[in-house]
Amino acid sequence: MGHSQKHSEENEKHHNEENGKRKKLPRRFYESELRKLQIELVKLQEWIKQEGLKVVVIFEGRDAAGKGGTIKRIIQTLNPRICKVVALGTPTEREKTQWYFQRYVPHLPAAGEMVLFDRSWYNRAGVEKVMGFCSEEEYWEFLRSCPNFERMLIRSGIILIKYWFSVSVEEQERRFQARINDPTKRWKLSPMDLKSRELWVEYSKAKDEMFAYTDTKNSPWWVVPSDDKKRARLNCIHHLLSMIPYEDLTPEPFELPERPDDKGYVRPPMDEQTFVPQIY
Repeated sequence: MGHSQKHSEENEKHHNEENGKRKKLPRRFYESELRKLQIELVKLQEWIKQEGLKVVVIFEGRDAAGKGGTIKRIIQTLNPRICKVVALGTPTEREKTQWYFQRYVPHLPAAGEMVLFDRSWYNRAGVEKVMGFCSEEEYWEFLRSCPNFERMLIRSGIILIKYWFSVSVEEQERRFQARINDPTKRWKLSPMDLKSRELWVEYSKAKDEMFAYTDTKNSPWWVVPSDDKKRARLNCIHHLLSMIPYEDLTPEPFELPERPDDKGYVRPPMDEQTFVPQIY
């Protein structure tokens, strides 16, 4: 075997290991672990509420990298008044004239809240840069000012956690095809997503530049390998729980009090109400 062939095979083996090409997690194990983590998320939620913490979690990454699925599992068992998801659309003409960070500031948490940003101010360093939606001056101003903006948030008492979901070009292609073939997921594919396939290298360069400026000691990026969705979800949630020390405030089980007598209450006739058709 030639040296170059051996080197190539070693690289391929390393690449496979880096991209998590391991045996799939059994569904029963995955669901069991997810359930345990979701119970811990509820404990974290109650701690955030009691202690008046302000938590911001940013989810970024390529299209179809698994951000939305992870967010969905995080909020599944939580109180939407405490844990909120922010997924802003295209800025309005008025918003385009504002200070860039201005439209994100109103969504920052008050005491006792956790906000999950499904994409965030980092749009400027990604899609806006690559697609030409901002000027070069606006782009470089963002890279210069973003670390200062995040330092201000942290100094104000906000706990800021940033996740980058990393997916391979092959896995992204597979997920795009799956979305095309599933009518319930086809809405997830926008013309911008399809365009991103052609601009893979440009997005890679933009991500590298973004990390160079914003992967700071105060506010680091945590990379989540996400070719394996189930592992990515479990690893991300487990890490999130490790980032905020919390105590278990779960109340002890209790008995429901007895329901009092109806005291002469008479229910109106059923035929006076309008019911949904009983199709099933």
